[in-house]
Amino acid sequence: MPDAAVSIRGVKKNFGSFVAIRELSFEIRDNEFFTLLGPSGCGKTTLLRLIAGFESTTDGEIFLYGEEIEKLPPDKRPINTVFQSYALFPHMTVAENIGFGLRMLGWNATDINNRVEQMITTVKLDEFSHRKPAQLSGGQQQRVALARAMAPQPRVLLLDEPLSALDLKLRQQMRAELKALQKETGITFIFVTHDQEEALTMSDRIAVMSAGELQQLGTATQIYEEPANRFVANFIGETNLIDATIHSVNGQQVVCELPGGFLLDARIDNSTAVNTGAQGAVSIRPERLSIVAPDTSQQPTNHQGDHSLLNATLIDTTYLGTDTIYSLKLTEDHNLSVRVQNNNALGSKAIGDTVTVCVEAAQFLAQ
Repeated sequence: MPDAAVSIRGVKKNFGSFVAIRELSFEIRDNEFFTLLGPSGCGKTTLLRLIAGFESTTDGEIFLYGEEIEKLPPDKRPINTVFQSYALFPHMTVAENIGFGLRMLGWNATDINNRVEQMITTVKLDEFSHRKPAQLSGGQQQRVALARAMAPQPRVLLLDEPLSALDLKLRQQMRAELKALQKETGITFIFVTHDQEEALTMSDRIAVMSAGELQQLGTATQIYEEPANRFVANFIGETNLIDATIHSVNGQQVVCELPGGFLLDARIDNSTAVNTGAQGAVSIRPERLSIVAPDTSQQPTNHQGDHSLLNATLIDTTYLGTDTIYSLKLTEDHNLSVRVQNNNALGSKAIGDTVTVCVEAAQFLAQ
């Protein structure tokens, strides 16, 4: 694949008897913001270290722009890493930190000065070039770490949870800055995080990992709207997962029977083949549900296409400012969470009321 920056081919990694990566094969495109997403211990940082050369594969191959790099030491790979801790030199100024790697690479003084000035401007730290890390905020320190890593013009930049030490508002700000930097520089970014919102808002594509295995690879929209399995559906955002049995099949559309005898329209992805009687679960995002009047002829104003209607009992509400979360009991063992914008007038709803829920989209996940 000519536009592949990094090719992972049958890669496995064991630490003694512990299997950190079972077997991975996929490609990361040139000039892509690519995210490895998953819970702690899923193997995403191990894979990053294999690409960087800090660890060796147990089996498989890693290619960088078509060239096998397994035998290249870390300092010979056109790859740089930004760590969670930033790892700045406390006794050096911002400019000295950024120029350090260039000096180690043997750049001449003029080129170093020009490149340092360019990077300081790129990360918007012009007024701070003579300050030391202790005189900077967390966000500013992170920009210095980014500038230092990008200064040698690596073809690939690895970022190991670089935003986790920042507070929420600063993380949100840095997400936009990171994405803009990636587009401006054209460097391929490989970003590791366990934060689903970070992955969804920043990435061109996302690889969702669990227990050393790839669960799904796709765009943010594909991962969120068409999860490949229960793990992805449950890990990415919020969802209602309800046991279901296939009642009938019509191409990619199915009718599912839920506990309590409810029938529900759902879709399956193109790679899934199911027959009547197949067991699985339906995934319904809370924002894909709406509460309508008991008169089932009333439709939500934003509704289009086919839908299913379910009756449930209101058991709790959570006010979130812009939205309200309604917790509903579908059966004794199954609840529903409905997320509704507060500009949608629902009238007075009391705990214990029976409400009618319109399901606007559901995904069937085979076992």
